Amino acid sequence: MSSEELARKLQRRLRLEALAETNHGAPQPAPYAAPAGDQEPEPPARAPMASADSELSAQLNRRLDIHRGAARSRRSKVFNPYTEFPEFSRRLLRDLESMFKMYDAGRDGFIDLMELKLMMEKLGAPQTHLGLKSMIREVDEDFDGKLSFREFLLIFHKAAAGELQEDSGLLALAKLSEIDVALEGVRGAKNFFEAKAQALSCSSRFEAELKAEQDERKLEEETRRLRQAAFQELKAAFST
Repeated sequence: MSSEELARKLQRRLRLEALAETNHGAPQPAPYAAPAGDQEPEPPARAPMASADSELSAQLNRRLDIHRGAARSRRSKVFNPYTEFPEFSRRLLRDLESMFKMYDAGRDGFIDLMELKLMMEKLGAPQTHLGLKSMIREVDEDFDGKLSFREFLLIFHKAAAGELQEDSGLLALAKLSEIDVALEGVRGAKNFFEAKAQALSCSSRFEAELKAEQDERKLEEETRRLRQAAFQELKAAFST
């Protein structure tokens, strides 16, 4: 099946779905049986509004991109940020996860349009309604109109790789976020990540970071133990 034929079929299906949603619950006229030989070809279905038509076009383009392999469909496997984004350190991923959860007011694992609106306002870069929808569309892999954690990480991946336009709201989000990647600069982070990748393999860096965390916890425990011992010694001195 050619891409043009697939596009026509998808377009017709999407328009019919939109009309069905619009007419849901409304009384339907009785079907009219035209006399044989007097039937006319069915006119193409029309979208109820221009905005709905643009949304359908966006969905069609998205599905065609998936069909051509230019975009990813909804992911069914378990998402592991450490393996899918090896250029980000464990600490950076934790910071990004904390930031994501902070703006996920609904605690549903997604940042929707209104939550993104609040996020951009707090970062000092408010966006219009269309601007917010455009931001989501740039990284919306499953076309559900909201940001999953993976799609949220894609923002910073694209920013570090220099794949975002200067006037993109996503680039403003990445620049204004108080995270480690900002220390190297959004574009400079690309060279920083490449240098790290050359110096350490993903597995060795992961092990090194994990060991550093374990050493840090051991140091904290030892410090706590020494403080408790000093307190007990001081307490014993006062009780004698």
